[in-house]
Amino acid sequence: MIFSRVKSWHTLLWAGILLYASGTVFARDLHPFQLHKSTGQYPDIYNLYTSVGQLGMTVTNFGILGNGWNPIDGKIQPSCQYKQHTDILRENVEHFSFAGLWIGGIVNGQRRVSTSIVDGVFESGQEGFEFFANSDVTIRSSIASTSQDSMAQYYSPLAVSHQDFLMDFKDYGSTVSDNLGIPNHTPLGIDVHLESYAWNFSFADAFVILNYSITNASPDTIRDLYAGIWADASVANMNYTDIYTPGGGFTWYDNLDGFDRSVDAAGFTRDIAYQYDADGDDGWAESYIGITPLGGSVPRTHFQTHYQQWVWTNSNNTDYPEYSMPLVDDERYSKMSSDVPQGDPATGIYGNDGYPNQTNSWLFLVSAGPFGSIPAGPDSVHWRLPPGETCQVVFAVVAARWAGTSQDSPARRANLHINADWAQKAYDGEDKNRNNRLDPGEDINGDGVLNRFILPEPPPVPNMTVDVGDQEVTIYWQDNAENFIDPISREKDFEGYRIYGARKTVTDSMPEFTLLAEFDRIDPLHDVGYNTGFDAIRITNEQGQPDSVEIDGRYYQYKFVNRGVKNGWMNYYSVTAFDRGDPESNLASLESAVSANRVYVIPGVKASSVWTGTPTVYPNPYRGQATWDGYGNREQMIWFQNLPPRAEIRIFSLAGDLVDVLEHDEQYRGQDVENIPSQKNPRMSGGQHAWDLITRYDQATATGLYLFTVENLDTGEIKEGKFLIIK
Repeated sequence: MIFSRVKSWHTLLWAGILLYASGTVFARDLHPFQLHKSTGQYPDIYNLYTSVGQLGMTVTNFGILGNGWNPIDGKIQPSCQYKQHTDILRENVEHFSFAGLWIGGIVNGQRRVSTSIVDGVFESGQEGFEFFANSDVTIRSSIASTSQDSMAQYYSPLAVSHQDFLMDFKDYGSTVSDNLGIPNHTPLGIDVHLESYAWNFSFADAFVILNYSITNASPDTIRDLYAGIWADASVANMNYTDIYTPGGGFTWYDNLDGFDRSVDAAGFTRDIAYQYDADGDDGWAESYIGITPLGGSVPRTHFQTHYQQWVWTNSNNTDYPEYSMPLVDDERYSKMSSDVPQGDPATGIYGNDGYPNQTNSWLFLVSAGPFGSIPAGPDSVHWRLPPGETCQVVFAVVAARWAGTSQDSPARRANLHINADWAQKAYDGEDKNRNNRLDPGEDINGDGVLNRFILPEPPPVPNMTVDVGDQEVTIYWQDNAENFIDPISREKDFEGYRIYGARKTVTDSMPEFTLLAEFDRIDPLHDVGYNTGFDAIRITNEQGQPDSVEIDGRYYQYKFVNRGVKNGWMNYYSVTAFDRGDPESNLASLESAVSANRVYVIPGVKASSVWTGTPTVYPNPYRGQATWDGYGNREQMIWFQNLPPRAEIRIFSLAGDLVDVLEHDEQYRGQDVENIPSQKNPRMSGGQHAWDLITRYDQATATGLYLFTVENLDTGEIKEGKFLIIK
């Protein structure tokens, strides 16, 4: 597989997708490079990304994170995108092209560093691409198999999170000394097992945890092992500065980096290496990307976190001499085991935090160590990893929106702190003091084992479906959330439901979802919610007893009808479940993810097997740039309604020339109209069909009166109509 990273002041050139006999090649310039040289036993897997939460990050089985913003199989997928599930385009931000694991250690007095990726390398087999796939990728999920969530197919009782990726890679070939011909690569002889974890909880959807287990497969002891994440970050919103289009405005050179040493509630420094777009791109890139070590096999009090940054491929930075790219393993190990010196703000080229304040194509390296399985001395300052033994290092990749729009500061990084703290809480689990021991009072579940990756859980996401009609949407959902047992309180603490719809404004200044209704249990013992009860939404039989309705083989116990919804407009709905919280554990009420079961709909007249009435068009007349139109000629549309289940629509000019032919059935999802995001699979009524005003000869239509016929393909009946276009 080949990716490329363009580092130039000039316009980005897109060379398309090239196919070679050796595999798939992706290129953005005239000098693509092969990212990974397979050992042949296992295929390179590079098309998986975390999809359950808001942080969509590509994870490969050869040590690299991200996809370089290269289309995968012709599709644009997240590299490190937050928020990936939002409909607010300003918040849909990418954060790095590539990141990757570095591991360094001392073997027989020699410093060795194995890297998954480095800057400035463009050819397969060159120094820097030094990890190789040693397994396929296994996917697991803790989302119950009874859920309608797509991750339920991967349910496993062994799963840690809502989406686990498990994989193995190594830094050697057929033997631990085989460097596969890579120049200057002396393998450490290590096997790496990676497990990545992601959740869809609203409080835990902004981070991905990377759990690395590093095994010494060589016959030599590795001393003072350090692990780090190299990140070629560049915070950008592709809806505003598009890297995929020549002249799209994307640049690598408007970013700044920093290292956050603020102290969390447990008294530990957060140690977050982070980057941000310096000016936020007029509100389109007001986001942080951060990477922080969470812990490992060495207690938190016994390892150090180190931070480095430099400009892409700049090994001799005259402005910032200490901020230069390392070229050889000895220099890389030095970077991993030390901090870049902070400068004097009085010079004018450093910020108040001591890091460069001049924007550039900065990248950073955050590392932690030393690690091992055995302390080398009584002071535990140095560690050894003997042959056959394993140590663990855990990092989190964290994203966050700015808290305000002032200059970078701890206050503006408040959301980054919150999200990083949740990642830390997830890793800590029962280990509240981070000493890697189960101390008195920490054994939450009473099993005598130190358990990690524990988060408070809201009730499960309700299974839901919708029925779309004429200016009306009916939402149905199951009661699957009501018997959930909280893993911390060990109680059934379900409290109620909230029904959400699309925001009621076209601006991005309002919340993405509008709360339509809330219903909760009548429970005088717990002062949560409004004690409304569920009578208004419960499905009942003729005797008024609780009942259910069957839809597509599933039974639903609740429904909510949203009336007065405009036909032809994209809307979306979701239902969440929330609990009553646990005051004794200082836990507030928790709610399932609002975007987890979001369903997109476009209301309209339903299709009927008995075709009555006359087919019509709306808006009629169509006046150029209708409110729902986009900016291009292909982003305009009108709707034909009152259609039978299967129909052929033929459109004619007033002179009788055939303009276009549309084939319709009840399963229509807008796939033939660019203005409808068919990838969101919007539910429709089945009785209407959109047209983008483009003729069958791929030309825009002109102002004029048009005639149309609709043929019922089941009966042969034909009806006629007309509409006016004014541009």
